Amino acid sequence: MSRTISFSRTRVALVAAPLVPLAVGAVPIPFRTDVSNTNVALVLVVAVVGLAVSQLAARARTLKILAITNADYLARIQGTARAARSATSPDAVAAHVRDELVTVLGLRGCRFEYGSLVGRPPRVERDGNVVVGRKTWGVDALGWPGEDVELRVFHNGRFYGRFMMQPTPGIVPPLQARLLAVSLADQTGAAFDLPSTHAAA
Repeated sequence: MSRTISFSRTRVALVAAPLVPLAVGAVPIPFRTDVSNTNVALVLVVAVVGLAVSQLAARARTLKILAITNADYLARIQGTARAARSATSPDAVAAHVRDELVTVLGLRGCRFEYGSLVGRPPRVERDGNVVVGRKTWGVDALGWPGEDVELRVFHNGRFYGRFMMQPTPGIVPPLQARLLAVSLADQTGAAFDLPSTHAAA
């Protein structure tokens, strides 16, 4: 056997050594105390293939969840657009979006307020982040702030009102859900410019 081949097998053995204990419990391959280079190489291949398969399976599950979630979010946006087209007043659109926000964000309650901004409650920004005062609040790590959270409603640069949301302790909606909430609020603002709702308002 040539020196080159022996050297390559030695390197394989060194790389595979940490994987041997993991593979022994999962693969029924007989081992002796003096594990041969061939067996070590086989263990390495099996371990790498097994890891790749498990990662692909996990990725497939993640993609399936994302696909279901995205489809649900898209359906909610489309449903709100239909509600806005058939509504006779902005109040009806705001009520529809209020119910959607409760479901999507897992809120205890939510109300829509017309008029000027009052106070400085925590608020959801357009990027889905939550701001308390002038600082970003780490929702993913800290959960919601311990008070009502504001979601402002604008359209064409004009402020129409805000949703005041009462979070449920222990429920932390993901960023995608918060971005959906922003989109739904935008649709509420757009309802004020629709001929049917604008005339009724």
